[in-house]
Amino acid sequence: MDRMIYTALNALAVRRDTKITQANNLANQTVPGFRRDLPNEGGTRFLQTDGIGSTRAFRVEDGPAGFSDEAGFLNPTGEALDVAIADEGYFYAQPQDGEPSLTRRGDLRVGADGILRNGAGDAMLDVNLAPQQVPPFRSMLINGLGEVRIEPMNGVPGETQLIGTLATVVPGKDVTLRKSLDGRIRVPDGALPPPNQQAEVLQGTLEGSNVNPVEELISSIEIQREFELGVRMMSTAKEMDEAGARLMRAPE
Repeated sequence: MDRMIYTALNALAVRRDTKITQANNLANQTVPGFRRDLPNEGGTRFLQTDGIGSTRAFRVEDGPAGFSDEAGFLNPTGEALDVAIADEGYFYAQPQDGEPSLTRRGDLRVGADGILRNGAGDAMLDVNLAPQQVPPFRSMLINGLGEVRIEPMNGVPGETQLIGTLATVVPGKDVTLRKSLDGRIRVPDGALPPPNQQAEVLQGTLEGSNVNPVEELISSIEIQREFELGVRMMSTAKEMDEAGARLMRAPE
C-alpha cells in the first residue's frame, strides 16, 4: 500500500504542475508574440536510506521547462507601429528591471521618453543593443531588414531619415533558449547571441500567441480526469490497508 500511495501522490504532483502551466498559457493567449510554455513532467526518484531503496517516490524535474517555438497567427493590422517576424527569429528587448532578452512581441509604441517600446514596456534595441530612440515624426517605415525610417516632423514633406535598425537574430541550432523567471526568453547561463539580421520583419502585421485554446481546454479535461483517478487510487489504497489491518487484528 505504501508504494501505491506514493505513486499516486507523485502522479497528482505532475498533474498539478501541468494544470498550472496550462492556466498560464490560457491567461496569455491574447498576448502578442507569446510563446506557449511546455509541461515539465520530469522523472521519479526513490528515497535511498543507508544505500537501500525505499518505496518513497518523489517527482524531480529535469531542468527548466521549455517553450514552443511554433509561429503564431499573423494578423495584418495596417498600423505602422505593428511589426512581426515572418518566420524564424526574434527581436531584442530591454525590460525595465532586467537583462536584455529576445521577444516576438511587436505591438510597438513610442514612450514619453522617445524610446520605442513594445506592449510590455520593454525598450526595443537596435543593432548596437541600445534602446531605439525615435524623434518626432509624421510617418514611419520599417523595412524587411528592420531599418526604421521616419518623415521628421520638422523636415520637408516627403523627406525620410534613417534613425536606426531594429536588432533581430535567427539563433543557430546550437543555441538553447529558455524562459527566465520573469517570463522573458534568454540563453540560460550565457550571453544572448549577437544580432545577425537574418529575420524578415513585416510592418503593419501583428503576431498573436501560439497558444491553441481548444487544445489547452481539451487537455485540461483529460488532466482533470487523471487527477480524479489518482485520488481514487489513494482512496482504494486506504480501503485495502484498512481491510488488511482488520484481517490481522486479534480476535476479541
